[in-house]
Amino acid sequence: MAANKDLNRLKVILAEKKKSNLWLSKELGCSPTTVSKWCTNSSQPPLEMLLKITKLLDVDLKDLVRYEGLESK
Repeated sequence: MAANKDLNRLKVILAEKKKSNLWLSKELGCSPTTVSKWCTNSSQPPLEMLLKITKLLDVDLKDLVRYEGLESK
């Protein structure tokens, strides 16, 4: 679905925090490929991982997840 294309802003937040995909994968204990898929929005992290990511990057969930386009009118 086109609406789900850019659900998360992980790539942007990592760049702002000057952190790499590899750093995040090591911190989370998951593969770099998985983090890469999250950054390109080809897949989305589970809620538990999103919460871990917000703590690691010191951001709010609302800064990491895009809500526009999720609301059906």
